[in-house]
Amino acid sequence: MKKQVVSREEWLEARTALLEHEKALTRHRDEVAAERLALPWVRVEKAYAFDGPDGKVTLSELFRGRSQLYIKHFMMAPGAQHQCVGCSLEVDHMTDLLPHLENHDVSYAVVARAPIEEIEIVRQRMGWRFLWVSSFGGDFNYDFNVSFRPQDVSAGLASYNFRPAPEWTATVQDLSGRSTFYKNEAGEIFHTYSSYGRGGEEILGIYGILDVMPKGRNETGPNHALTDWA
Repeated sequence: MKKQVVSREEWLEARTALLEHEKALTRHRDEVAAERLALPWVRVEKAYAFDGPDGKVTLSELFRGRSQLYIKHFMMAPGAQHQCVGCSLEVDHMTDLLPHLENHDVSYAVVARAPIEEIEIVRQRMGWRFLWVSSFGGDFNYDFNVSFRPQDVSAGLASYNFRPAPEWTATVQDLSGRSTFYKNEAGEIFHTYSSYGRGGEEILGIYGILDVMPKGRNETGPNHALTDWA
């Protein structure tokens, strides 16, 4: 890797110019955050239930006494032979953050379509301590657009990242994402936000480090993504 080497004064001039762009990005991020908070909500009418390590658990119970719930949609279909490295890298960020989130009225849960027995094998092997439940046999993954029935894809009824799901999702069948929910004092649950694809990069704090390193993300493998190195 060869870069231009300059004097401290020249470097400072270039760095100060970059700072203006960074500040503009920060201001724009604040604007987007405000727009995100202003999104309307959708009442969740369906009674979703999941298989947990200790038995059945409802969507309402995933809140665990708090008013806000963050769900990580983990890309793991029934019988999956390979663990999603991107999802794994993301949830690796979370274990030590959980007490801080919970103290701030946020519960965190991971949902995958694989049966709970398969999930528990992975969770225990990885040493993850967060709540991970299975939506196997239910509609949750399909309703929140992270799992895809081949017939729905071919009929144009499936979507991913708020667009018609591409044809290849009929083969992959499961992808990743995140969704957030709010529960009021009456027990009503509202879907407040979801994002997919590169929208999940905001959770990958490791990118905040890599983006300021001399080699940057250095994703130079065949996929040009974190799957080349994570």
